[in-house]
Amino acid sequence: MSVLPPVRRDRVVAQLPQPFTKEAALHTKNEFNSRVKTACQEHKTGTVGRFKISKVIVVGDLAVGKTCLINRFCKDTFDKNYKATIGVDFEMERFEVLGVPFSLQLWDTAGQERFKCIASTYYRGAQAVIIVFDVNDVASLDHTRQWLQDAMKENDPSSVLLFLVGTKKDLSSPAQYSQIEQDAVKLAEEMKAEYWAVSALSGENVREFFFRVASLSFEANVLAELEKSGSRRVGDVVRIHSNSSNVYTMSRKKQSNCCK
Repeated sequence: MSVLPPVRRDRVVAQLPQPFTKEAALHTKNEFNSRVKTACQEHKTGTVGRFKISKVIVVGDLAVGKTCLINRFCKDTFDKNYKATIGVDFEMERFEVLGVPFSLQLWDTAGQERFKCIASTYYRGAQAVIIVFDVNDVASLDHTRQWLQDAMKENDPSSVLLFLVGTKKDLSSPAQYSQIEQDAVKLAEEMKAEYWAVSALSGENVREFFFRVASLSFEANVLAELEKSGSRRVGDVVRIHSNSSNVYTMSRKKQSNCCK
């Protein structure tokens, strides 16, 4: 019997959500990978949908809005009088992607320097890293490089999806935001991350962003499962072929002995 909560109706993903901007996107394709769609249709997604939980860590400076961002999506609330996260906290969100249940575990980590060592112990094993900065604070954007470096110490860069997220977009003037977006997109390209700008206060782009994270994480997990199952099949073929050769050789030997 499953102990996971049921999937809410507003957490169903039928099509690949599009990126915030094509200039800084992890993938510019419009649809899920064809192999992933076929695997979902044939119910051959391996552990994805049954036991797999995708770990997502959210990092960034103090007061950039990490907790508010998560709470806006998970609880649809906004509290401007928040209390700074001590160590780590996490939320579990259930999705249904292409008909397959999928879970994201969102780890909200402390931005204060004194809690950094505690939080960093939870970085390991992340499938996605969300690096958050305040679009009204240039220094917090500059600090994202260090947050990326800290997160990658505990993870394999080749297997982690990276997202650079600017918060508090509602507090920025169009001219001010336009300039920082140019800098953020350029930095995202250097990081090989996908850039998004959101507002936890108004909810702008928050749902779209987390649906994008869930969808790309789901796709990456299913493709990894397909690679593993493909490797097992290849191994089985080699083993069976080897055994067949041995049987054939033994048969030839018996025939040779009989003719002598």
